[in-house]
Amino acid sequence: MKFINWNVNGLRACLSKGTLIPFMEKENPDIMAFEETKMQPEQLEYNFEGYHLYMNSAEKKGYSGTLVLTKKEPLSVSYDIEGDDHPKEGRVITLEFEDYYFVCAYVPNSKDGLLRLDYRMHWEDDLRKHLKKLDAVKPVFYTGDLNVAHEEIDLKNPDTNHFNAGFSDEERNKFTELLSAGFKDTFRELYPEKIQYSWWSYRMKARERNVGWRIDYFVVSDRIMKNIKDSVIYDDIEGSDHCPVGIIVEGL
Repeated sequence: MKFINWNVNGLRACLSKGTLIPFMEKENPDIMAFEETKMQPEQLEYNFEGYHLYMNSAEKKGYSGTLVLTKKEPLSVSYDIEGDDHPKEGRVITLEFEDYYFVCAYVPNSKDGLLRLDYRMHWEDDLRKHLKKLDAVKPVFYTGDLNVAHEEIDLKNPDTNHFNAGFSDEERNKFTELLSAGFKDTFRELYPEKIQYSWWSYRMKARERNVGWRIDYFVVSDRIMKNIKDSVIYDDIEGSDHCPVGIIVEGL
């Protein structure tokens, strides 16, 4: 099986750039997940033939949002995570299949000056509880724009970004907590020393100079890491400030 994830920074905008559909046709993923769709269900005009479609939109129009396409119909689908104090920002979709759960998430950005860091920490704790609850039942595939570069190898300029959103000690520690709770970062497990990024600022020709961050992930339950045959960053695919990431899974 092949699972792919992409923060498209506006699904309609990405579709209009002409790279998304050819990419999907070439890769033919079993599941394709998106973050930052920035749309309501009635605004989606493209028909992703051959896929079941599940969308979680933010109440605020043109903001956030997630969407999952799957060839196989899931047993159940749920949206968001537990907690009455989370705003409706369309950040999580959970699909249940016979042998596993698939979770797509768009993790909140801590914002300039770490203005939203306290909420981010609370969200991370609730998301981790959600994943652990699922993992107690069956293995979990967790993917998305997780808005954190975990280690110094995961961004071009760690020294100058130490206290910036996405590379604060607090955010990095939350990712470490998640891994310690029984999960693996598939890319870093398979490629411990490989330098490859999934996001580049639109400023100062960052992508052209490959001044990037690895903030898009596939994280899986420890016990199915053995089934991950490859973890891929498709950094040649344009259409967003992020590029797609994916995994190849065997034996499930």
